[in-house]
Amino acid sequence: MIFYPGAKVETIAYLPLLDQVRQLGITCILVDMPFHMAFLNSDAAADVMASFPKIEHWYLAGHSLGGAMASTFAYEHSNQLDGLILLGAYLYADYPPENTLTIYGSLNQSVEDHLDYTENVVEIEGGNHAQFGNYGPQKGYLPATISSEEQQAQTVAAIKDFISSKSNQ
Repeated sequence: MIFYPGAKVETIAYLPLLDQVRQLGITCILVDMPFHMAFLNSDAAADVMASFPKIEHWYLAGHSLGGAMASTFAYEHSNQLDGLILLGAYLYADYPPENTLTIYGSLNQSVEDHLDYTENVVEIEGGNHAQFGNYGPQKGYLPATISSEEQQAQTVAAIKDFISSKSNQ
């Protein structure tokens, strides 16, 4: 799983989440974006995939703006990916919703307002936008009513279920 961080977020903020995904047996590659802005290297996944030619199944994931850029890459390279995972983001391009997992916190309504699909959508009750990473409160967003550990545990469970369902197809 290749992961694109959110805008202006230190890359290391996603290590706790990705370490939990790694413990599922999934290789995780966290992309360090220039100036912490995924739109400055939205094709980073192509370089990652080229660096690991023995890996046959790829998932691209991203948080917030990283999810938007992941969505665009997925659309342009759909034949190279098994699926797309969006955290606090929604499809920005014409990538198949059935191959997409969208996870958002119930206190991050800006995502729900843009969803025109319902397949593989997980709303985390009490979760917010920032707690997919470990970088503290985010200006302009509501505080979560659950811990970041709980939000991330629910996120990892949803990722596990999604990847398992895709592997069984």
